[in-house]
Amino acid sequence: MSSLPSVCIIGAGCSGFTTAKRLKDHGIPYDCFEESDDVGGNWYFGNSNGRSACYESLHIDTSTTRLQFEDYPAGEDWPHFPHHSLIHRYFRDYVDHFGLRGSITFNTAVEHAAREADGTWRVTLSGGARRTYDALVVANGHHWNPRWPEYPGTFDGTMLHSHSYRSPFDPVDMRGKRVVVVGMGNSGLDIASELSHRSLAEHVWVSARRGVWVLSKYRGGQPADKMMMPPWMPKKIGLALARRAIKKTLGNMEDYGLPKPDHEPLSAHPSVSADFLVKAGSGDLTCVPEIARLDGDAVVCVDGTRIEADVIVCATGYRISFPFFDDPELLPDERHRFPLFKRMLKPGVDNLYFAGLAQASPTIVNLAEQQSKLIAEHLTGRYALPSVEAMHAAIRRDEDKHLGQYYNAPRHTIQVDFARYVRDLHREIEAGRKRAAAKAPVR
Repeated sequence: MSSLPSVCIIGAGCSGFTTAKRLKDHGIPYDCFEESDDVGGNWYFGNSNGRSACYESLHIDTSTTRLQFEDYPAGEDWPHFPHHSLIHRYFRDYVDHFGLRGSITFNTAVEHAAREADGTWRVTLSGGARRTYDALVVANGHHWNPRWPEYPGTFDGTMLHSHSYRSPFDPVDMRGKRVVVVGMGNSGLDIASELSHRSLAEHVWVSARRGVWVLSKYRGGQPADKMMMPPWMPKKIGLALARRAIKKTLGNMEDYGLPKPDHEPLSAHPSVSADFLVKAGSGDLTCVPEIARLDGDAVVCVDGTRIEADVIVCATGYRISFPFFDDPELLPDERHRFPLFKRMLKPGVDNLYFAGLAQASPTIVNLAEQQSKLIAEHLTGRYALPSVEAMHAAIRRDEDKHLGQYYNAPRHTIQVDFARYVRDLHREIEAGRKRAAAKAPVR
């Protein structure tokens, strides 16, 4: 029987199963519970748990070399920007290659998790079974609980969130329809570009509170994310160089018919599209200001423009949610803030880990693969956490470092620069090893 702590992992998306693989490598006993009938989470198109936001045409905006797993590289014949079906197959192949499938309990949700007086976690599963674990890993994702805008008035047509959008024909047949897409994040750009094809919607309007910089997937014939500044470069210098290159390459957003951004490039989570600027410049879609109210068969924008519409697609993001917790200390605040040490641990709760709970640029796919290194080292005792006070101080420093370039908004509360984050994480693991060694009894 293992003397190592027992672990419950909630979710078998890319964060859950890569954590499971790391625990298996270290001989740490664990159970992984997945509400769906397969692995993949958000990248499982038609996921039976209803939490996938995949649409039929979706290609990831991160290039293959940036998203592949460290210990299971993608195929050499992969395209630069894979379709969601290839990514899901890659995830399933990873799980089967490392023999993880048998340790995942499918079609089983964690309905409640509470920390007992002795520090253990009491977990209640769908069906009513209860189990106790020494540690808990939360890997339930953060792109499944839609954030809906609130407008005064009523709308006679159909309003849906991008989370439920599957194609121009599902769940609503958009052919010949007048469509308003709300939001200029990546999903909004993709959906608007797709629907604006002349054989589909009658016309598409894109409404947003502020202008954005729409970045290209390629730069100089190569995936643009390959050109990201290395983590050793001072961030101020790297940002200045990148912003100058973006402006030189793209020009002014207004020249394409987009609203003028009120911020510098890379001051928001990147909006990336291969088609949107061309569609806007070609008149296939029209950018309009924020919606002020709904008006029966139309929307009215803040500038007074009235647009008759049949469908509104709200590409307005997601809320961080942990439906299995009822302790308010383990939930985000009203501003969508949820500070964590190294975006993983809540100071004072040393046996609860959040895996993949970050908006990493360029990718979240392999983030938990890196985070799992600290989790496994901590569970085996080879890594020791700093004091609670030191953790809080580190959170403040890290948030200044990672969030300082972004404008203040709920969508920017969990941003990290992947390369810089991983470098700092590895440094912290090494520091924790030294702390653990200093605490070890002398023999």
